[in-house]
Amino acid sequence: MKTIRGPGIFLAQFAGDAAPFNSLDAICGWAAGLGYKGVQIPTWDARLFDLKRASDSKDYCDEVAGIVAGHGLAITELSTHLQGQLVAVHPAYDLAFDGFADPAVRGDPKARQAWASDQVKRALTASRHLGLSAHATFSGALAWPYIYPWPQRPAGLVEAAFDELAKRWRPILDHAEEMGVDIAYEVHPGEDLHDGVSYEMFLERVDGHARANLLYDPSHFVLQQLDYLAYIDIYHERIRAFHAKDAEFNPTGRQGVYGGFQSWADRAGRFRSLGDGQVDFAGVFSKLTQYGFDGWAVLEWECAIKHPEQGAAEGAPFIAAHIIRTTERAFDDFAGAGTDEVANRRMLGLDG
Repeated sequence: MKTIRGPGIFLAQFAGDAAPFNSLDAICGWAAGLGYKGVQIPTWDARLFDLKRASDSKDYCDEVAGIVAGHGLAITELSTHLQGQLVAVHPAYDLAFDGFADPAVRGDPKARQAWASDQVKRALTASRHLGLSAHATFSGALAWPYIYPWPQRPAGLVEAAFDELAKRWRPILDHAEEMGVDIAYEVHPGEDLHDGVSYEMFLERVDGHARANLLYDPSHFVLQQLDYLAYIDIYHERIRAFHAKDAEFNPTGRQGVYGGFQSWADRAGRFRSLGDGQVDFAGVFSKLTQYGFDGWAVLEWECAIKHPEQGAAEGAPFIAAHIIRTTERAFDDFAGAGTDEVANRRMLGLDG
């Protein structure tokens, strides 16, 4: 068994225009001061990272790595969650997601898709320059508006959506193979890859591509009422990244999983700061460690109640307390009687 690395922190929710959140150097100093050992970098935030330079120049990547290392930190992964979302966008969401794109391609879905695909490829190249083995992203979605089967879905609608999704991602996955970097899809509501079944539908269409892997985040499964521990049993061989994020689900006689169009604070299912929700993190860390996951445990802070800086301050010791130092010997070695082949055969009644 191997030991999970951490604690890490995803910088996306903390980046801002005020110090210390407005530059990579300053935000890394802040994270290190809280006890974090790694940072996951959002590649769309120019205040922290220049993706084009990173994909074009290993020297720039060395400079970035040096800034991070100067604070005693490591880069856990790069993220293209926003760009990955734009690889596949149903027309119903065009306006909502257009703001994620470069201004030059807004209002042009085809140009936006090509830009998004290039962005993810660039991030994979940059990941190689940085010596990273996994990359965090979203899959995007074409079928999501039809998640509930009413009105009745026409035969072949979902299949056509997943065929197209696989077609769009296949060249990106092939580039990931060239770079030696795993794509870790965050399985997430709003994405066509939102649970195990939908991931399997996609995986089948990309012929079980070795680079089509998973980012595990149990919070999304609490909100779906999916067994997030059994999920690890099923998909552990594909888990390449881990967001430590908490959530709670408190259904009432008035609302349940769908949330009644309420704000996050008023939904039955909502994200919480680490330790404030219902995720069994002792079980999660035990399962991941049991199966040899040695990637990073990265805090993704999202909470409708607690201030982000308090959540960040509490997150580092919470993760550190859950990381399991794996044992190098069996707990009952003290009672071992050594190895004696002759005695073993006698105990089995095989001699005499």
